[in-house]
Amino acid sequence: MTSDTRRRLAVLTNPNAGHGKGKSAAAPVLDLLERRGVEVEHVTGTSREDAAAKILTAAQNGPDAILSVGGDGTHGVALQAAVATGVPLAIVPAGTGNDLARVIDLPLKSVEQAVEVALTGKAQAYDVGRVTTADGASRYFVTVAMAGFDSLVADRNNAMSWPNGRARYVVAIGVEYAQLKPRQFRVVVDDEVIDGPMILAAVGNTRSYGGDMKICPDADPHDGQLDVTIIHGVRYPRLQLPAILPKVFSGAHVKHPAVSTHRGRRIELITPDMNAYADGDCAGSLPAVIEAVPAGLSLITP
Repeated sequence: MTSDTRRRLAVLTNPNAGHGKGKSAAAPVLDLLERRGVEVEHVTGTSREDAAAKILTAAQNGPDAILSVGGDGTHGVALQAAVATGVPLAIVPAGTGNDLARVIDLPLKSVEQAVEVALTGKAQAYDVGRVTTADGASRYFVTVAMAGFDSLVADRNNAMSWPNGRARYVVAIGVEYAQLKPRQFRVVVDDEVIDGPMILAAVGNTRSYGGDMKICPDADPHDGQLDVTIIHGVRYPRLQLPAILPKVFSGAHVKHPAVSTHRGRRIELITPDMNAYADGDCAGSLPAVIEAVPAGLSLITP
């Protein structure tokens, strides 16, 4: 163990992440840390709120870093504590999308390498976003916040009890796609107001969500701004969207005439009866104000 190795970690695990990947990753991580002689305060919660409270308390005890083991939703819980306390955040990817891990070029399938980065990697300043929803509640995010078709799919997926795993999400997509209609939105990007029917409005601190879907392909988490991608309403959405959506994985969708891109420090998303999502989890009801927080996070990278 080198002199600059982190020796005290607050470790957040989520056994439900990634349809069970979080549970299978937790034990090897804890075993590796024990063998390296690292002092660990292990946190897991009975709910998101319980986990958030516990990891915040653990972070306030002054560890060298917070280590989040799970998917982007789990990392989102740890993120709140990291931003609030200034304690650096490290991650072990064990989810389905793992978009934050992709941003920092962290190996997706090697627990050993991820733990090594957590112990000896570089702590770098990263921007985050802060979303404040209709009820006044605020939370930070590091990847993408959005509202529209994807949030409707997520709402339906969360409300369903069957089928399990990925199949439930596929069913939710099918149901929402079958009744897809553009919604009347107002999006405000600094002083620019965009009104009209929209299918999706995404606000990116980083480029991707949902497993490397590059919805905001030019987003830079070091520029102090947020990128906005809007998929505007089209006349025949169920027929025309197949020409747009597959291109999201390469980022080429932004060249389609129904897509516009914007950049700013303060974004408003306004439409009735819809939730905003951030880092894959529900942030609350619109309207929402989304603000850039430059260098708000210390993130440990390879």
